[in-house]
Amino acid sequence: MPNSNYLAATGRLLLAVMFIFSGLGKLMAPEATQGYIASVGLPLPLLSYLLAVAVEVGGGILLVIGYQTRIVSLVIAAFTLATALIFHNDFTDQNQMIHFLKNISIVGGLLQVAAFGAGSLSLDARRLRTA
Repeated sequence: MPNSNYLAATGRLLLAVMFIFSGLGKLMAPEATQGYIASVGLPLPLLSYLLAVAVEVGGGILLVIGYQTRIVSLVIAAFTLATALIFHNDFTDQNQMIHFLKNISIVGGLLQVAAFGAGSLSLDARRLRTA
């Protein structure tokens, strides 16, 4: 496909935007986020909060620029699957079911990125060209 490089970069960007904005939202409301984390019974809410911000903001940025894309995609996929199972597991609530299915679908997209790489418009590809 002639435009596959642009499609790969666009796909990475679209996946990453959600994580970056979500992480920035957590940075703007640390107490509320930690309270929500504690409300589902996770231990060490501060540590969970810091991990979530690092994965969402840091992983999102790395996904956009295409650096260590396969590994980053797997880390974000594992994080997203965990959040689906921990935070969106009340299937009697239609809203939670939708969030669960959304997260699972995002995991599928991230697994595609992990399987096929970042494409040529990425730091990964640039690193391979100069090696």
